[in-house]
Amino acid sequence: MLRLVLFLLLPSFAFAAPMNVLFIMADDYRTEAGCYGSPALTPNLDRLARRAVSFDRAYCQQAVCNPSRSSLLTGLRPDALRVWNNSTHFRTPNPGVSTLPQWFKEHGYETRCAGKIFHNWHTATHGDPGSWSAPEFLHFANHGDDTPQVAGETPPNLATECNWKYGNTTITECRDVPDEAYYDGRVAAEAVRVLHEVKDKPFFLAVGFWKPHAPFNAPKKYWDLYQPEKLPVLNPARPEGAPEIAFHQSTEVLGPVSARRVPTPAQTAEMRRGYFANISYMDAQLGKVLDALDQSGVAERTLLVFVADHGYHIGEHSLWGKTSNYEYDAHPPLLLARPGARAAGQHTQSLVELVDLFPTLTAACALPSPAGLAGTSLLPILDNANATVKPAAFTQHPRPAYYDRTPSGVPDAMGCSVRTARVRYTEWRDWKTGGVVARELYAHPGDAPELHNAVDRPEVADAQREAVELLSKNFPPITHGN
Repeated sequence: MLRLVLFLLLPSFAFAAPMNVLFIMADDYRTEAGCYGSPALTPNLDRLARRAVSFDRAYCQQAVCNPSRSSLLTGLRPDALRVWNNSTHFRTPNPGVSTLPQWFKEHGYETRCAGKIFHNWHTATHGDPGSWSAPEFLHFANHGDDTPQVAGETPPNLATECNWKYGNTTITECRDVPDEAYYDGRVAAEAVRVLHEVKDKPFFLAVGFWKPHAPFNAPKKYWDLYQPEKLPVLNPARPEGAPEIAFHQSTEVLGPVSARRVPTPAQTAEMRRGYFANISYMDAQLGKVLDALDQSGVAERTLLVFVADHGYHIGEHSLWGKTSNYEYDAHPPLLLARPGARAAGQHTQSLVELVDLFPTLTAACALPSPAGLAGTSLLPILDNANATVKPAAFTQHPRPAYYDRTPSGVPDAMGCSVRTARVRYTEWRDWKTGGVVARELYAHPGDAPELHNAVDRPEVADAQREAVELLSKNFPPITHGN
C-alpha cells in the first residue's frame, strides 16, 4: 500500500516520455537570403518560426562545410578539433570524440540520418557510421552529381546563361521535373518514412538537405516563383579599406583561378535567381517533414531544430560562395522549437554560436553533456527572448581558403573574427608567428552590409577595445612555427 501511495504522489513528469529531437540542416543557407523579411519565399520556414524561437544573431565557427559541421556536431571549435579544411575527417585527429547523435545513441535513443549531416566528400570515411543506429541515407555524395533522375527523356534545361560545368551538371539548371528527381526530394521522402518507423521510441532524427548549395538546379516550378528584376539589387562593391587577404577567388562557383570567369550581368542574375529557387525547393521539402511530424502524434514531445552549416555570398563583396569571415558567410539561420517554450514565436537578438547546439539539446532532453564542450546552453533564451548567454560569437577562416589544395598544405594566415552586439572585428594572423598582418572592423547595425572598414576610427574606439579584449581572451594567437 505504501508503494502505491508513493507512486500516486510522484509528479507526472517523472513518467513523461523522453523528448525526441528532429534535427534539420540546410547547406550554404545565409540568413538574409531566406529568413526574416527577405524576398525568398519560404512558407514552411515561416510556419516553423511561428512555433520556434528565431535566433537573429547565430554564427557558425567556420564558413565551410567540414569544419563547421564537425564543430557543431562535436561541440568543439575548429582549433580544438584541428579541422580547418574539407579533406580532414574529424576523427583522424580526434578518434575518441563524441558526436551529438552518438551521444544520444549511447543514452538510449534511436539515431537516424537522412541526407547530408556530416561532411559528404573528400574523406575516406563516409559520414560517421558509429553515430547512427542504422546506415545513413544519401549522406555521402557530390553536389555536382545531383543530376535529374526521371523516367524517360530528361526535359530541356531552360537556364541558358551559365553554361559552365559544375561537376556533371551546369552551374544553373532549370528543368520541369518532380521534386524527387534531385537529392532533396528523395531525402524528404526517406525522412518521412523513417519518422513513421521510429516514432514509437525515443529518437534523434537528423535530416540533411543539400540545398541551397550549388549547383542552382531546383525544379522549374521553384524558378517560376522569382523574376530577376524583382530580386534585391546587387551591390558587388568590396568594403572600403578592407585588406586583400579578406577575400578569395570564388573558385567554387566561378572555376579555377587560371580560368576564373567574370559573370556577365545576365549570368549574375541567373545564378542569383537560381539560389533563391534552391531555397524555395529546400523549403518545400522541409514542409513535407513538418507535415509528417504533425501527423505522427509525437510533435508535442519533439524538439525541432532548423539550422544551416554557414551562409553564402551571391555576388556581394565581389564574392561567390563561402569561406570568408563576413556576415553573409558567418551568419546562418537557427530556429529552435521546444514544446512548452515560453518564447515560442519570438525573435531574439542574443548572440549565439552553432557550437551551442550540443549542450542545448542535451539539456533540453535531460541528458548529461560530455566534458569539455565549448558551447553554452540556449535554454534560457527559449523561455525569455531577451536573455543573453554570452557576450560575443567567434568565426574563423584560413588563407588560402582551400589551403589543403596548395603545395605546402598549410595556411599562410588565419582570420579570427569576433561579433559583438556593436561590431565585427577580425584579425588576420600569420600562421607561423601569430602576428597580426591585417585588421577589419565593421559597425553594426549601422554598416550591416559591411562596406566600410572602420578599424581605428575614433567613433568606434570603445567598441573596438571591447572586441579586441574578447578576441584576445577567447582566441589568443597561436604560434605554429616552421
